Amino acid sequence: MKILVIQQKMIGDVLVSSSICNTLKNEFPNAQIDYLIYPFTFPVVENNPNIDRIILFEERYRKSKKSLLQFCLKIRKADYDVVVDAYGKIESNLIVAFSGAKKKIGFYKSYTSFIYTHSYKERTIADTNAGLAIENRMLLLDSFTLKKPLENKPKIFLRQTEIENGKQILIQNKIDFSKKTYMIGVLGSGKTKTYPDKYMAELLDKIVSNTGATLLFNYIPSQLKEAQNIFDLCQPATQQNIKIDIVPKSIREFLSITYHCDALIGNEGGAVNMAKALNIPTFTIFSTWIIKEAWNSFEDSKNVSVHLKDFKPELYQGKTAKAMKNKYLSLYQAFKPELLLATLINYLKTN
Repeated sequence: MKILVIQQKMIGDVLVSSSICNTLKNEFPNAQIDYLIYPFTFPVVENNPNIDRIILFEERYRKSKKSLLQFCLKIRKADYDVVVDAYGKIESNLIVAFSGAKKKIGFYKSYTSFIYTHSYKERTIADTNAGLAIENRMLLLDSFTLKKPLENKPKIFLRQTEIENGKQILIQNKIDFSKKTYMIGVLGSGKTKTYPDKYMAELLDKIVSNTGATLLFNYIPSQLKEAQNIFDLCQPATQQNIKIDIVPKSIREFLSITYHCDALIGNEGGAVNMAKALNIPTFTIFSTWIIKEAWNSFEDSKNVSVHLKDFKPELYQGKTAKAMKNKYLSLYQAFKPELLLATLINYLKTN
């Protein structure tokens, strides 16, 4: 049996949907499981033993109708028995339609349901602590007769050499392993997903004053100015505990460093999902407009998240995520550090 799983989206989405591949390989060890993704998301599924072949959907397929058609025909020639579309956009719709697979699985939409042989309406309320993002993807496996439990918790597979490399980077930067080391998701993927600089600096001051921990900043080189601004807003004692110059050269190097941290604390995004997939504890600050229930997966004493809605639910009554996104700045201003400090300090006592 040949199965193609499609997830053309961001890092967090690709990592979450890799659970489909993990579940299918666990259930059908002799099946060929291929995974179609964007090239920049490859690092989170690299070395995954449950994926036989990773197919990269290159930018040229998006820019040229001719290239897209050629790609679709290439998929058709691969002769897949099953195609699982976890993306559900026009690109993946076309791939599914051209695939020739006898079994085509996807999310239900009135205007594309004819493409699939099996389609499922996404849930709006989570039934488990896996969260909606994962639960909805697991729905796509309902047409299979599964005898084994779902492999619904995403996993990242680091090589031993990568783990050792991460440790060496920390040693070379004189990290004191007798103290806690926290990776800080100091910046989100954009302004609408980034906790205000001043507020973040206040949180970092509290983390250091309560734990004496070493803080590593997660940012890419182009974000140095923004990261430096948060550093400058911190108290001098906090600055002494921040290693702002440790900048991973790649996502895999970031993973190899995070593997040795006691927790990842900061803005919700791909880094949080990656840390969870490494079994690293997380404390997540959700953007004020993101639906928390979709992405607050596997929460317990090790994985805790906070959202403005937790503290000021009256601000959200009867309003959509789209409407709240337009007000993200004023909502962030209302998400003051004192609202979440008690939760954070309690978290730091055990992580």
